Amino acid sequence: MQNYVDLHRHAAVRAGLLDHPGTALRLMVAHAIAGSSLWQVRCEPQRAAKETVAASLAACKAEAAFAEKRRAVLALPGQPDEDVTVVGRYGDGYDTAHVFARLLTLSDDDVMRVLTIVMAETLEAGSAVIEALGHHLKVDMAACWQPDDAFFELLRDKEIANAMLGEIGGKHVADGNVAEKVKTQKKIIRDFLAGENGREKVEAWLPRWMKFPVESYTARGGFRTADQWARVQPLFAGQ
Repeated sequence: MQNYVDLHRHAAVRAGLLDHPGTALRLMVAHAIAGSSLWQVRCEPQRAAKETVAASLAACKAEAAFAEKRRAVLALPGQPDEDVTVVGRYGDGYDTAHVFARLLTLSDDDVMRVLTIVMAETLEAGSAVIEALGHHLKVDMAACWQPDDAFFELLRDKEIANAMLGEIGGKHVADGNVAEKVKTQKKIIRDFLAGENGREKVEAWLPRWMKFPVESYTARGGFRTADQWARVQPLFAGQ
C-alpha cells in the first residue's frame, strides 16, 4: 500500500510540475545543491598535482573573482557560511526541501545567480565542456592570467620553449638560441616579459596553450586540451 500511495502521488505531482517551469527551475537548483538518491552532483575538486600548481591557482585573479561572487550568493539559499561551496549539502529529502522552500522566496534573478554559481562549481576541469564554453564566451585569458613561476617550472620541452621564444622575441632571437638549454630560453622569455637585461618589454603575451580556442606547438600529439577542442570544434562551425 505504501508503494501504491507513493507512486500515485509521484505521478500526480510530476504531472502538475509540467505547468510550472519557474518552480521546476527552483526544484532543480535545490536538487543540485542538496542532492537526493537520484541526484549526485559534485563540485570540481580542482586537485593540483604539485604544491606550486596549487599556489598558482590560489593566486589566480579568476579564482579570487569567483570566490567574491560566491560569497555574495551563499546566503541566498540559506548558507551563511562564507567558507563553503554552494553545492554539497547532501542529506535526506528534508535538506532538498529546505533549500527548495528558500528558493521559492527568491526572485528569478536571484535564483539565476545561485544557478550560475552551482553550474560553475560543477564544471569539470580538463573536459571538452571547458573548451566549448570558453570558446562560446570568448574568454580572454590575458585578463586573468599571466605566466608565473609555476608555469615556467613546468615548461621543460626545448622545442616548445624555442617556439614560445619566437612568439615573444621574434624569429631572429629564437633561431639564435635554438641550441641553448631550455633553462636559458625560459630566462630570455622572462626577460622579455619583464623588460629586463636589454629586452624590450612584451605585454599580455599568451602561450597557445592558454588561448581560446587552444592551439598546439607541435604535431607530436598527446596534448589533451587540443584533443578536447578538436572534438567539439565542429559543433560550433558557422557560429
